[in-house]
Amino acid sequence: MPTGTPPSRPAGPPPQRPVDRGGPTGPRGPVPAGPAGAGHGRSPARKFFLVLLVLLLVWAVAMVWAIGSSWSKVQRVDATPDGQRPSSEGSNTLLVGSDSRAGLSAEEQQTLGTGSDTGGARTDSILVLHTGSGKSTLLSIPRDSYVEIPGHGMNKINAAFSIGGAELLAETIEHNTGLKMDGYMEIGFGGFSSVVDAVGGVRMCVKNDMQDEKAHLDIQKGCQVLDGPTALGYVRARYSDPRGDIGRAERQREFLGALMGKMVSPANMLLPWRAHHLGSASAENLTIGEDDSFIGTARAMWAFRGISQGKGNSLVVPMSSEALATPAGTAVQWDEERSDALFEKLRNDEPLEVDPSQG
Repeated sequence: MPTGTPPSRPAGPPPQRPVDRGGPTGPRGPVPAGPAGAGHGRSPARKFFLVLLVLLLVWAVAMVWAIGSSWSKVQRVDATPDGQRPSSEGSNTLLVGSDSRAGLSAEEQQTLGTGSDTGGARTDSILVLHTGSGKSTLLSIPRDSYVEIPGHGMNKINAAFSIGGAELLAETIEHNTGLKMDGYMEIGFGGFSSVVDAVGGVRMCVKNDMQDEKAHLDIQKGCQVLDGPTALGYVRARYSDPRGDIGRAERQREFLGALMGKMVSPANMLLPWRAHHLGSASAENLTIGEDDSFIGTARAMWAFRGISQGKGNSLVVPMSSEALATPAGTAVQWDEERSDALFEKLRNDEPLEVDPSQG
């Protein structure tokens, strides 16, 4: 064989290289196993939660719109007294039902039995809502209470509102009770009726037949749903109540608690369109303090719901006389000892032992 000639190879096909078929490890390391059905769409559970998330976002946006558009319509007034003010535990909101007829036509005034507009506004009801560490307390202050009005001497407490509006009324209450007013809410005759109608009426159990021409009220004893005009007469009437202003104040607290409780019920608060309708009706007829926040106002309304469900205290300032003769006419005199004891407990946010007879 010549030198340099390569050795001969056996006849047959050339050798084959092994074929990498991409087994479990593959040519470049382990291949992760995909989920069953990968490439055929998301699982039913993921689809459900995605749809739910979208619906929650839509609901949240709708609620923000419903609440925001209503809150922007609320009227505001300066209700914060100047100068040195008392300090007290918990929070106190002053609630005023005024006899303002603003926005009511002559026909509406006749329908509601409010009488003609005499100019200005007076307080038809005065209440203080106390909230704190324990049960909430709704306290009625008789509008004819004979007290000292700062800078104006002794007079009936509702004169403070006529003289200096919300600010002087708040100052007068602080001066005579030592309770700092942290919030303010006011509603007039027409607004009250509109709000009641907006919630579809309020169910009340009337204890006695009531006929009161001045309040345009004629209802029978028993449980029934009161519409706006009837409800207004129900909370205003006092001549048909055998207990006079005491019975009137009790009816006002009971009805206000029931009304607020219905306003913040899940049926009204969880549906954006209902929240918007009710919010608009309420906002256009509601006045709050300039410094009041939405959160503070909402908390006060929620406290009313608790009181309407029997989870709070409802009472009137203890009185020693409802027929006190004064230069301002017949007035209400507070029981000094009992009222001072009550105010002290509220100032210190202490639990109350409520006498049912004082309800």
